[in-house]
Amino acid sequence: MRTTSIGLVAIACAGFAIAAASAADESAAPPAAANPQPPAQQQTATPPVTPAPPAPPASVTIIGAKEAHGVLGRDVRSAKNEDMGHIVDVIVDRSGSPRAAIIDFGGFLGVGSRKIAVDWNALRFGRVADKSDAITLELTKDQVKAAPEYKEDTPIVVLGPTGSLQPLDFDGH
Repeated sequence: MRTTSIGLVAIACAGFAIAAASAADESAAPPAAANPQPPAQQQTATPPVTPAPPAPPASVTIIGAKEAHGVLGRDVRSAKNEDMGHIVDVIVDRSGSPRAAIIDFGGFLGVGSRKIAVDWNALRFGRVADKSDAITLELTKDQVKAAPEYKEDTPIVVLGPTGSLQPLDFDGH
């Protein structure tokens, strides 16, 4: 009987301590009259937010393994099978259409090479079924050697076989 009384006293003391802590927390909060905001700026209850309807499923397109391949890093060869370098970047217009490929041309193991922008339409992708296949460029090695170097954040001079490439309009003119 004595242990039951001690247990009840312990429970009562614990309940008193929780009530005292709760009262201390309430007394620590500033009174409502001390709120510096005028009544018009006080927060009001926000209406419940209704969840957005679920998004429709995304469309799916399946491209056969022999139908499309990545081009970055691919070797580029001339029609005479000369080494023209490899593709390191693709320049697209505002609609996302490819306009030019940046080819790392010349040099040995990256030393002495320079980047050249070539017209996307001057590239032929017929032999890209295997990653070891090269992309063909309809320009000669001498034409590419004479091309100005591509540098980021400067106007792009794009070398094309027919000279019919229109200027890239990235300034919105």
